[in-house]
Amino acid sequence: MTCEPAMTSPTPDAPEWARRRSFAIISHPDAGKTTLTETLLLSAGAIRLAGQVRARGENRRTQSDWMKIEQERGISVSASVMTFEHRTLLFNLLDTPGHEDFSEDTYRTLTAADSAIMVLDAAKGVEPRTLKLVEVCRLRDIPIVTFINKMDREALDPVDLLEDIQDKLALDTVPMQWPSGSGNRFKGVLDLKTRDLVGYVKPGDDRDDTAASPRWPIDGNEIREHISEAELDELTEGAEVASELCPAFKMQSFLEGHMTPVFFGSALRGFGVRELLDGLADIIPGPGPMAAIRNGEAVELEPGGKEVAGFVFKVQANMDPNHRDRVAFVRLCSGTFKRGMKLKTEAGKQLTVSSPILFFAQDREIADEAFAGDVMGVPNHGTLRVGDSLSETGKLRFSGIPNFAPEILRRARLADPLKAKHLKKALESLAEEGVTQLFRPTLGGDFIVGAVGALQIDVMRERVAAEYGLEVDFEPAPYDTARWVTGERAKIEAFADRHKSAMAEDINGDPVFLAKSAWEVSYSEEKFPDITFHRAKERAA
Repeated sequence: MTCEPAMTSPTPDAPEWARRRSFAIISHPDAGKTTLTETLLLSAGAIRLAGQVRARGENRRTQSDWMKIEQERGISVSASVMTFEHRTLLFNLLDTPGHEDFSEDTYRTLTAADSAIMVLDAAKGVEPRTLKLVEVCRLRDIPIVTFINKMDREALDPVDLLEDIQDKLALDTVPMQWPSGSGNRFKGVLDLKTRDLVGYVKPGDDRDDTAASPRWPIDGNEIREHISEAELDELTEGAEVASELCPAFKMQSFLEGHMTPVFFGSALRGFGVRELLDGLADIIPGPGPMAAIRNGEAVELEPGGKEVAGFVFKVQANMDPNHRDRVAFVRLCSGTFKRGMKLKTEAGKQLTVSSPILFFAQDREIADEAFAGDVMGVPNHGTLRVGDSLSETGKLRFSGIPNFAPEILRRARLADPLKAKHLKKALESLAEEGVTQLFRPTLGGDFIVGAVGALQIDVMRERVAAEYGLEVDFEPAPYDTARWVTGERAKIEAFADRHKSAMAEDINGDPVFLAKSAWEVSYSEEKFPDITFHRAKERAA
């Protein structure tokens, strides 16, 4: 199989931003996304011992799942950011929630990524959640690298897996490796470029998780000590079929999101991850031009531009349980940030960034400088929200990040009504993070909480209890759906006057129609043609 030359690493005299590589990991739940995150960090030397998603007792927890609820349930419910170095490059790894109830958090995180790793379970192929995430990547022209995981278990035929990707995702597949068997028969992967078999060493007490996998040339004699003639014939035949069926790797096609290079391995066993990491270093892109609006005109910001600019894609409260901290995650798009700089939002809010943070999951360190492509944490006390644009002039605005209409609406009821002010603060803080959405009805004092799925409500209940010490019940609300409404002020006021019991405001004070059914939405659209009912609303300053 032939391929174009890989993307070369930056030269020693290249600007610092050219070393940045920001990527997200996406998958269906339980495909092994968080385990892969841990093993990537281990392979890069960023941690000494990989955590286990379902760790018990003294077993180390994963770096990316740092919340108590994540550790208890063995799932990711919040995006996290980890920075590490490999082959002169500085990687920003953005781990995303796999569960569909947290799709908004995943979408927001993908706005900060320049590429994505798609993790597939080798026994299942492309699953429903993966389909949706790939569509989001397509909307943003994010190139995708595929890692087929769990090859140490029984798996589908590799040709069937490639065809599944091509058929369901409309992506050309280019295998960089070809597996030798699966499950108990798994012997490793053939590197299609070097023609070496990367040998799979089964777990044992004497195994070094940080050591590189052994390699044997496919045409040499040594390989026959580790693989039978029949297995070798099967491997070479499979590799030939792959070369015939799959196109050659083309960098441009990959960058445009039409082609995905495919790697095989086992994240849990640490196999194939080092090779994946080297592949990422070879091909995934660094920061590129970013579309923005300046004084009402469309512009493209170059990563090497003079003005420091970026956008907030995530807000996280209470990462440090000892302090009521609140950190905005900012993707820098241009310029060189220096500690102590003053930055402005488009709305005119100014803040001095005196303690910028670089992340390593829950751990953090103060950064003296940061560059385009970096993800920087900005501690603040409610100044910044998801969707805010930051720049030195305050005249730049990046595309907003949408809120989608919630599918579940619940009324928040306190066990102790005297703590209503504390509840308001807790719900507003979590809504600003994007954990859930928050609506305040025009009539009545109870808050209405909106979520994509029931798990979000569970997470919110547990976080309100753990972080704010409040016992809250989330009862079914008398509403089925929510729609943001826009139009002439007089028209909206007339509509609101007719539907007082169904009107509310979101956290930004924008009007929201709380409907009892989809039919009621359709009926209102027909009766009030001058008003637009929105399923999504852009989060922006």
